[in-house]
Amino acid sequence: MPKPIRHRVATALLGLAVAAATGHAAWAQKKYDTGASDTEIKIGNIVPYSGPASAYGVVGKAMTAVFKKVNDDGGINGRKINFISYDDAYSPPKAVEQARKLVESDEVLFLFGTLGTASNTAIQKYLNAKKVPQLFVATGATKWNDPKAFPWTMGWLPSYQSESRIYAKYLLKEKPTAKVAVLYQNDDMGKDYLKGLEDGFAGDPARIAAKESYEVAEPTIDSHVVRLKSSNPDVIIFFTTPKFGAQAIKKLGEMNWKPVTIVSNVSASTATVMRPAGLDNAQGVISAAYAKDASDPQWKDDAGMKAFAELLAKYMPDTNRVDASAMTGYNMATTMVEVLRRCGDDLTRANVMKQAASLKQFAQGGLLPGVTLSTGPNDFQPIEQLQLMQFKDERWQLFGDVISGEIGGN
Repeated sequence: MPKPIRHRVATALLGLAVAAATGHAAWAQKKYDTGASDTEIKIGNIVPYSGPASAYGVVGKAMTAVFKKVNDDGGINGRKINFISYDDAYSPPKAVEQARKLVESDEVLFLFGTLGTASNTAIQKYLNAKKVPQLFVATGATKWNDPKAFPWTMGWLPSYQSESRIYAKYLLKEKPTAKVAVLYQNDDMGKDYLKGLEDGFAGDPARIAAKESYEVAEPTIDSHVVRLKSSNPDVIIFFTTPKFGAQAIKKLGEMNWKPVTIVSNVSASTATVMRPAGLDNAQGVISAAYAKDASDPQWKDDAGMKAFAELLAKYMPDTNRVDASAMTGYNMATTMVEVLRRCGDDLTRANVMKQAASLKQFAQGGLLPGVTLSTGPNDFQPIEQLQLMQFKDERWQLFGDVISGEIGGN
């Protein structure tokens, strides 16, 4: 073989070897588990689109809207989100059925934003045994912050106990002699809220004069409110889901009973609680917030609120923008997008959890100023801060400072 030809062949072979090595290196940088590929990230979700907590269906719809926008903008690191969201009607057995379907049939990379304390409790052991992330669950139960026992489960909302400790702090300071009555949902959510309040009043347990629980299957909680009135409390606190929060506030109005009234953040939606309860009845009600309220004019020119409004206008035009559940779904999905962006080309379940557990004072446009998300290998509770607010005229008005609900927090 003449030298010039031999040289050209050798050069070509070298080029092929380099190309192969480069291609192999590029391939080696990409790591996928079931549910991820060069083109797609499959995410599973379970929300009550029907049943007694169907008001929360807007959370799933807002998440869907965020991911649609992300896909329209080119996806995350070039990959489109395939968001599969199922209805469990707020029923734990149905949640188990849907979780198995998502993992075993749809083969999702992970579950995200599954809603409801009882439903998430029902699927937690299954998902952890399968080593499938149960990420940013849409419930504030304290149990989601247990990385040793459940390393594949992480919360997102401020914990119910943190929130109710904030109410106790407020009452101890502003109403030092007031007697308190509590209505709570008889499940892990309601009991978690109650425990936080009792812990907050640990030095003065007699402050809680009466407690009533209700079952989520009850059509109305009117009789419970009537019984609580007989204890003659100065303050009544409703640890309820939206349907029952609206019923409770409306019943107070019908009875012409005007105690200091506190409702849990999960029942503080202007659209699904305060307006159905009657705006006259809702005046003066107190709650706590960590996210911006779309009905609050102070955010009119806020960049974060503008982005939220634009999303609703394009992808959810029929949604009531003052429905707090829409903002919740938007905020949660925004966090999820950031975690996936940080995962890069390592879309393994382990790396998704690692990145979710590496947030450091991450701020996003839908959260109140001063409220950020922080996580670590031993801290699966992203949000710890809230600010008190009171319902006046047709909207919530913030007051006081952002408060930490952590034990020992300010």
